[in-house]
Amino acid sequence: MGSETETEMRKCTILSSMIDNTYRSEIPGIVDMVASSCSDKNCFDHVDAAVIPSREAMIEIIDLLRDVLFPGYFGDQTVDRSVLPYHIGNEITILFEKLSKQISNSIIHDCDRYEENCTECLEQGQEETIRFLKKIPEIRSLLASDIIAAYEGDPAAKSHDEIIFSYPGLFAMTVYRSAHELHKQGISIIPRIMTEHAHSVVGIDIHPGARIGKGFFIDHGTGVVIGETCEIGDNVRVYQGVTLGSLSFPKDETGQIIRGQKRHPTIEDDVIIYSNATILGGDTTIGARSVIGGNVWLTKSVPPDTKVIIAEPDLIFKEKH
Repeated sequence: MGSETETEMRKCTILSSMIDNTYRSEIPGIVDMVASSCSDKNCFDHVDAAVIPSREAMIEIIDLLRDVLFPGYFGDQTVDRSVLPYHIGNEITILFEKLSKQISNSIIHDCDRYEENCTECLEQGQEETIRFLKKIPEIRSLLASDIIAAYEGDPAAKSHDEIIFSYPGLFAMTVYRSAHELHKQGISIIPRIMTEHAHSVVGIDIHPGARIGKGFFIDHGTGVVIGETCEIGDNVRVYQGVTLGSLSFPKDETGQIIRGQKRHPTIEDDVIIYSNATILGGDTTIGARSVIGGNVWLTKSVPPDTKVIIAEPDLIFKEKH
């Protein structure tokens, strides 16, 4: 009986191997088809091109940045004030090495230089990294104003620590404020990698080109969209689902999108925008201290000190049977 079982098992193994080989024999042909498709100009690849910044490396850099921006909260949480300069010195040094490499890769990619050791691009990457690192105290100050705004604007917040550790809006703003400075320096690809990572983590989409003043608070956050040319003043609060977007995309005579024009709204100081409101257009300005109610759709400007709400819907109440 045991011999018959072993024979059947061998037969099954042989049959399985034959089936496996039948399908595996198709792989070389598939490889040839995929490789050939890379010659199609209507498809995209990055073959024979300069190295591109690494998304994985930028995520590591974001984690390092958070530790530098909020010492003792992330990473090594046993930081004593007496050794703070040593701790920050170690983190800044690692940050410099990692970020300068990615910025150099971005510059090499933009100038189409394929040499692995492009001295000029490497030097420029280090120079731009130092420029960015010098802005960290300013970024910390702006983030402090965001934390205070969150604490003062959300009665559910029990402490500043809770906001720093857990609020998705602050994570999005931490990444945005860092990416925005790199964007202002003219660094390509990297700022967008950073903000799209935050978008993927917390569902808040802020373009690094947007200009946002101090004391900005995103409550709850999921689904918030802030476009590239949006300008936001100080002490503005927005809720989940708010879109500050483009009304249309201007095109030239050939039908190509004209880039660089203001397409997104301006939000002045002390404005509150409630959940799922949509404000569109580069000529649209929401005046200071205005309140935009939930689900409002706006494509025209609002003067200061104005409340905009939609009419109360007709509700039907039926008795349950």
